[in-house]
Amino acid sequence: MNHLVEWLQEYCIKFRPIRPGQPHLNGKVERAQQTDLMEFWALIDFPEDHLSDRLSEYQHYYNWDRVHGSIGKTPMDKTVELSKQIPFWEEVERNYDASTEYLRVQHYSMDRRMLKLKRSL
Repeated sequence: MNHLVEWLQEYCIKFRPIRPGQPHLNGKVERAQQTDLMEFWALIDFPEDHLSDRLSEYQHYYNWDRVHGSIGKTPMDKTVELSKQIPFWEEVERNYDASTEYLRVQHYSMDRRMLKLKRSL
């Protein structure tokens, strides 16, 4: 777990675990997985010798060619549209203060107990 925390801190990523059995708290990931199941995995005939190639092709299609209903354009079109608002890595690094971050534990119930303990101190 320490390696994960160090890696997340190195890349200024905030870890926010969700309660088990609460997929509505992670809707974007759940929706993307459902799309992958319907549009990619359902079409793969196992054993697939070229799975890596097929996955790369699908990933390119999904990000560059497939219009997503929620944004009305491809993810790359949306990224280009927002590119002026996306900070460069140097800016993210400069503004990140690890001392203000609460390091969360991946195990949800343990994380809740640790947070309560921290608040009581």
